[in-house]
Amino acid sequence: MANSVRRARRGAILAVIALAWSTLPAPVAAAVPIPTTPPLPEAQTLPQNASPYDFNAPPQGLFLAITMAEGFDEEFDARRTHNIVAVHPTDRFRSDAPTVFIVFHLHQHYQGFQVFGQLFPDAVAGLDPAVLIGQDAVHVALEDESGYLALSPPQTRWPPGRYRVEIHVGEAVNAMSLIGTMRFTIDDGPP
Repeated sequence: MANSVRRARRGAILAVIALAWSTLPAPVAAAVPIPTTPPLPEAQTLPQNASPYDFNAPPQGLFLAITMAEGFDEEFDARRTHNIVAVHPTDRFRSDAPTVFIVFHLHQHYQGFQVFGQLFPDAVAGLDPAVLIGQDAVHVALEDESGYLALSPPQTRWPPGRYRVEIHVGEAVNAMSLIGTMRFTIDDGPP
């Protein structure tokens, strides 16, 4: 008898639930159209629609900003983290400049890596453009949002001309680590 009472109660509860569901208005979600999946060619970036990445231009993607400068300064932001800022940003330097700096700010990243700068003479009298004449590297930790590279003259002074700095990112410099190129000029003429 106790089982039949339990079954009757359970049936009554289910009947009340069914009645309550039937009196509710139609779901609002039914009015929202379901998006369809676009055909595969429309969902992909096809080679004819993609702009090629220019490795001969300043780096993009990882770098929020990157600039040449005569110096740098370290500031503390509101979170008390250090922030490297460029002092006197320029792409023209005098031959007696002791160091050329490349100062950069990064987008958020999820692991540490290294940034390399390899210095080549682009158009400098007496120097082969294919020969590496200087380099610098900096380790960027997970919490770093900015950094700099420091390039010294190949001799006691910078020979006048145009220089290029190939920027590489990763654990070592190789054919796949190049992400862009910065350029600067050494000129003792009027500013």
